[in-house]
Order: sequence, then C-alpha cells, then structure tokens
Amino acid sequence: MTDSSQDLAQGRAGGQEQSQGPDARSRDARARKFRQAAFWYLHVGLLYEGAVVAMWRNGLVNPIRGPIVLWLLLGAAIVALVFWGLWFRRSVWLARGIWALHALRLPSMIEGAFMPGPDAALPEAFYLTAIVVIVINLWMLARAGWDL
Repeated sequence: MTDSSQDLAQGRAGGQEQSQGPDARSRDARARKFRQAAFWYLHVGLLYEGAVVAMWRNGLVNPIRGPIVLWLLLGAAIVALVFWGLWFRRSVWLARGIWALHALRLPSMIEGAFMPGPDAALPEAFYLTAIVVIVINLWMLARAGWDL
C-alpha cells in the first residue's frame, strides 16, 4: 500500500486528521467571530479617530477639554485594548460591554440624523453613516459575545 492509500484507509487526507469533531469546529467558528469583531472594532476606532481629526480641523472640538493629541492617543489606546481583548483574550464580557456602550449611542445618532436642531454643526449624513457603522458593530459584537 502506498502512503496516500494508507492515509485514505485510515480516514486521513494528506497525512492529517480529517475530522476534528463538533467541539473543535464550534471553537474555530467562535474564534472566527471574535477575530471579525476585533477587526470591525478596529475599523470603527479608525473612523472615530478620523472624525475627531476632521472635526478638530473644522473647529468643532472644544479646546477646554485638553489637547487634541492627548484625546487621540487615549482613543487609540482604548481601541488597541478592545482589539486585544477581542482578538487574543476572546472576552465574552468585553464584547457584551462594548455592545452595550455602543447601543447607548444610538439615540443621539438617531436624533442627529432625523431630528437635528436648527444650530446643528454636523450634517445628517454624518449621523446616518454613524448609525450604519454602529449597527454593524453591534451585530459583530453580538455574534462574538453571545455566539450567534
């Protein structure tokens, strides 16, 4: 018998086990959900940082709250910690906590998109885009946090 026919007779393809079992497949799927949530959150963080820079350049950031560079560095550190917690730690509670925080942002986004005041500094399109990004983020975090 050749090596390849022995592998087939023993239920292996190319010398590797073919079946990992349902638990291993489930763990792999859950890990994939956390990786996807981590990368989506990374993109959300990049959008937040870009929005802060754009608002700062247009004079929409209150200088009383401190130097903009400090806030950008703090935001980058938070994004890095959340990314690490989702990618490496696969923390269910982190995914659920970030989900809850982002869900709390929706009412202000809806108000800005559909009921802006007469002195609104940002266009409705800004808030509509934010709603789409946040809802996708909620979906990705929910998949990881509750294994949906």
